[in-house]
Amino acid sequence: MGKSSVAQSVEDLITPALNSEGLELVDVEYKKEGKDWALRVFIDKPGGITLQDCQATSHRVEDMIEIDGLIPSHYVLEVSSPGLDRLLKKEKDFLKYKGRRIRLTAFSPINHQKKFKGTIQDCKEDTLILEDQQKVVQIPLTNIAKARLEIEL
Repeated sequence: MGKSSVAQSVEDLITPALNSEGLELVDVEYKKEGKDWALRVFIDKPGGITLQDCQATSHRVEDMIEIDGLIPSHYVLEVSSPGLDRLLKKEKDFLKYKGRRIRLTAFSPINHQKKFKGTIQDCKEDTLILEDQQKVVQIPLTNIAKARLEIEL
């Protein structure tokens, strides 16, 4: 199993359980770091995540993965909040933060530009509509390498 299929399998396994507890699964990463594998689970809920939420989710996820036999080798599990500058990946993420400012890097240039800072106007048909310095740019979600919320103070 490749790392992306492991992350997807973990996401498929734990999403219903987390949703039933009022938690949103924001992202799952499974990566080799040095000689160890790291499984990172990012969760959120209205009002924010507490340390107790992370601990309870960690135990629950670990038990579910062990029972399912999903990851046969040793790994380190980390459960945390996505943070104030959270990554945005899916259409629902962009829609949730409509009207907020983001920083974005594209895989390939759009109008000779790969880096954008702007306000999310909309996201539909797998395309982000971003207002960047008084111009509107349409960016296919498949061309987004990384998008993060700007921290608003």
